[in-house]
Parts: sequence; structure tokens; C-alpha cells
Amino acid sequence: MNLTHIEHIGIAVNSLEESIPFYEKVLGLKCYAIEEVKDQKVKTAFFKIGDTKLELLESTDPEGPIGRFIKKRGQGLHHLAFAVQDIGTALREAEQKGIELIDKNPRKGAEGLDIAFLHPWSTFGVLTEFCEKK
Repeated sequence: MNLTHIEHIGIAVNSLEESIPFYEKVLGLKCYAIEEVKDQKVKTAFFKIGDTKLELLESTDPEGPIGRFIKKRGQGLHHLAFAVQDIGTALREAEQKGIELIDKNPRKGAEGLDIAFLHPWSTFGVLTEFCEKK
């Protein structure tokens, strides 16, 4: 498995409109993209810090993954995403090492990335995402 860098840190929020000003006005970052990923029932906003991005996640459906997460745990850190050179290989290696996969095959995520998640039961409570830029 060849992790190249932390691709992004996902943060669940109730509202992008309410959250973006904190990152822009207080932290001095610039939101460079807002995108809806319909099949994941989420709207995202991205900020860049060096080679790493912050991804704010607002649910578009209370029963979607982010809506359920916020209902159960509240707003806050949702996942840690690593960039990989070959997502298929990374998933196979993780599974061979006993990691439970949420996604056995990659799917399309925000910014056109191929993404797949590892189950937090296998990763010490941290929802972990692999991302590959195509």
C-alpha cells in the first residue's frame, strides 16, 4: 500500500452556510469549491492548507450518512482520507491484513476522486478513506 499524503480531513457540519465563515474569516482560509455528491446525500465545501484539504460535509438528507452521523455524534471530525496511488490494491491489501471494508470497490466521490472507506471498527474508531485521483 502506497499512501502519498493526507488527502483531506472530513468534518461533519449542520450547515455549510454557517460553517464556512469560521474557516474563511477566523482561520483565513478560502473555500475554493462547493459540490453536491447526490448518491452520498451530501454537500461539500473544500479548503486547502498546504497539500492537505479540509472537507466540510453537510447532509442533504437526515437519513443519509452525514445526517445519521450528526444525529448520533454531533458535528465534528468525520473521517481521515489518505491519497493512494492504486485504490484497488490498497483495498485488497487492507482486507488481507484483516481490515473490514465498507467499500469493497471504489466509487465516485467529490472532486472526481475514486474513494473507498474502511470500517472504523477495524481502524481504532477512525473512519478511514482511501482516495485516488484519476
